[in-house]
Amino acid sequence: MGIAADIVVIVVTALAGGLIAQRLKQPLILGYILAGVLVGPYTWGRISPEEIHNIELLAEIGVALLLFALGLEFSFKKLKPVSRIALIGAPIQIILIIAYGYLIGRLFDWEPIHALWLGGLASLSSTMVLLKTLESQGWMGTLSSRVMIGMLIVQDLAVVPLMIILPQMSDPKAGLPILGVAAIKAVLFLAAMIVVGVRLLPWVMKRVAGWNSRELFLLSITAIGLGVGYGTYLVGLSFAFGAFVAGMVLSESDFGYQALSDIVPLRDLFGLLFFASVGMLLDLNFLAANLKNILMLAALISIGKFLVFYSLSHAFGYGNVVPLAVGFGLFQMGEFGFVLARTGVAAQAIDQNLYSLFLSVAIVTMILTPVVSRLTVPLYSLQKRLRKDAPMETIQISEENMENHVIIVGGGRTGQYVGRVLQRMDEDFVMVEQDFRQVEKVKELGMAVLYGDASQEIVLEGAMVDKARLVLITTPALVTSQTVLRLAKHANPDIRVIAMADSMEHMKLLKEAGTCDVVMPKYEAGLEFARQALMDLHIPATEIQRFTNAVRLDLYDSLLSQHVEYSTLDHLQRATDQLELVWVEISEKSSMAGKSLLELRIRTSTGASVVGVVRKGILYPNPEGRLAFQPGDMVAIIGNGEQAAAFKEMAAPEKAVA
Repeated sequence: MGIAADIVVIVVTALAGGLIAQRLKQPLILGYILAGVLVGPYTWGRISPEEIHNIELLAEIGVALLLFALGLEFSFKKLKPVSRIALIGAPIQIILIIAYGYLIGRLFDWEPIHALWLGGLASLSSTMVLLKTLESQGWMGTLSSRVMIGMLIVQDLAVVPLMIILPQMSDPKAGLPILGVAAIKAVLFLAAMIVVGVRLLPWVMKRVAGWNSRELFLLSITAIGLGVGYGTYLVGLSFAFGAFVAGMVLSESDFGYQALSDIVPLRDLFGLLFFASVGMLLDLNFLAANLKNILMLAALISIGKFLVFYSLSHAFGYGNVVPLAVGFGLFQMGEFGFVLARTGVAAQAIDQNLYSLFLSVAIVTMILTPVVSRLTVPLYSLQKRLRKDAPMETIQISEENMENHVIIVGGGRTGQYVGRVLQRMDEDFVMVEQDFRQVEKVKELGMAVLYGDASQEIVLEGAMVDKARLVLITTPALVTSQTVLRLAKHANPDIRVIAMADSMEHMKLLKEAGTCDVVMPKYEAGLEFARQALMDLHIPATEIQRFTNAVRLDLYDSLLSQHVEYSTLDHLQRATDQLELVWVEISEKSSMAGKSLLELRIRTSTGASVVGVVRKGILYPNPEGRLAFQPGDMVAIIGNGEQAAAFKEMAAPEKAVA
C-alpha cells in the first residue's frame, strides 16, 4: 500500500498516543509526537527515513492549514482588552528571548547561527499546551489568561516573519538582499490581497454559501487556503505565509466563523501527520546520551522566560497574581517552534543533532507546564501574606456596595434574569462570568460584573465573598458548583448558597455539600409543560395546581423535612392554591344587575366573597353592602372552585339560568 499503509499506521498509533496523553492530562500533540517516535526509524522502524520524506510532504499541508486556521482565528478584538502588553510587550519579549537564547548558545560554545536559532525557537510558547492547562486548572477567563492569550496571538503571528528571516541568516551577506526582495514581495502580496482578496474572496464564498452545500463550502475554503499558499510559494515566498494571509482575509468576512468551524477537523488531521513527523526525527539514543545537557538547557530557558514574562507584566502595570501566572504559564517552548525547526532543517541551517536537541528541550518544557503552573496559587498566597497591602486588580466593581451583597455565579440567561430582578429590588450584587462575550452583555445591562472563573479562590476573593450574604450558582456543572460552594463556605462559613442541579443525584450531592436550596430547571420546565398541556385539555385550574403541588412536594420532600422555612412556605402555598380569584362580568340580563350586595346575600348563597368591583375603570376594593351592581361591572370574588362556580351561575343571564 506504500504511503497509504504508513498513514494508517501513524493514525492508529497517534490514537493510542492521544489516549495516553489525555489520560495523563497532557496536550494531545505530545501523544502524536510519541506516536511518531514509536513508528520512526530510531525505534520500531516501521517507517524508514526514505518514507519519512513522503510524510513530510503531507505534513507541509498540515503546517499550511495550521497557519490558515490561525489567520481565521486572528482578531484585533481579542487583543483589545490587553492590547498594550500584547502588541508592545510581546514583540519586546520575543527580542529579549532571542538575545537570551543567543547568549546561552554562545556559552555552550555553539556557532552564532545555531545560537540564533535557539533564541528564535525559545521565543515562542505553546498555545495548545497553555489552553489545555488553563482549561484543566479552571483559569480560563481570568485576567491572567487574557494577558497570556493576547501575547500568544502575537507570538504565533511572529512565526511567519521568523520563518522568512532565520533561514537567510546563515549567510547574512547573501541573505540580506534575499530578505529585501522577500519583504518587497510580501508587501506587494499583502496589498494585492487587501485590494483584491477582501472583495473577491467574500464574493466567492457568498455564492458558494448560497448553494447550501456543506461539501462545496469546505472544498472552497480549503482550496482558498492552500491555493493562495501555493501562489505565494510560486513567487518565492513561504507556502504557510500565503495560507495565513488567506485566513486573515476570510476572518474579516461574514463566513469566517463557519470557515474556521469546517476547517478545524481537516487541520487537526493533517496537524497529526505534522507532529508525528516531528517525533519520527527524535532519536531516543541521542536523548539518553545528552539527557544532562537537555535538562540543563530546559532549565535555563524556562528560568529566563519566566523572568522576562514576570518583569514585562509588572512593567505594563499588572500586579498581584498576574505576573506569576504569566511567567509560570508561558515558560515553555511551543508547537510553532517545531514548525520553525523543520524550516531550519529544510534550509540546512541546523543539523539533525541540534534538531533533536531542540525537540527534546521543547517536549520537556511542555510536559512540565501543568506541574509548574500549579505553583502560581501557593506562591501568590505567600506573596499576599508578605505584602498585605497589595490591592486586588482583577475587580471590575465598586467596593462601596460590596458588603452584605449577592454573588451570582454565571452571566448567562438565568444569571441575567436574576440580576434584572435584583436591580428592580435595588439589591447590591456582583456577577461572576468567564465568557467575555457574556461579560460584555452584562455590562451593557448596567450590572456589576467580575470577569473570571468563580471556581478559583482568587476570583471569589475579588467578588468579596467574605462580605457577601448569598451566592447564587446558575450553572448546572456539578464540579463547578461543588468547588464554588466549598471555597465560599471556607471564606464565609455563614454564607447561604443556592445552586442549580441537573438531576436528583446532583441535588442530593449539593444538599450534602451544604447548599441551603437547590433548583432543578429541567424538572420545573417539565412541570410547566405538563401544566400548559392540562390547561389546553380544559382541566380545572384548581386540579392542575393540586397536581403540580403534589409532584413538586414529592421532589422536594427532603428540603421540606430539613428546612422549617421552606415547609411553612409550602403549607401557605398549598392553602393559597385552594382559593381562586375570579373576575366575573355583570351583563345587562344578569339577575344581579341593579341589586345590592345586601339584597343578593352572596356570601350566604354561594360561599364566595366579593373583594372588589371595577366600574368604568375605577376599582372599588372591599365594596360596602349597599353597593348595587350595574351592567358592565367586573366583580372580583375569592373562593374555592365550587364557590366560584356557584357565583358564576348566580351572575349568569336570566335566560341561561332558566
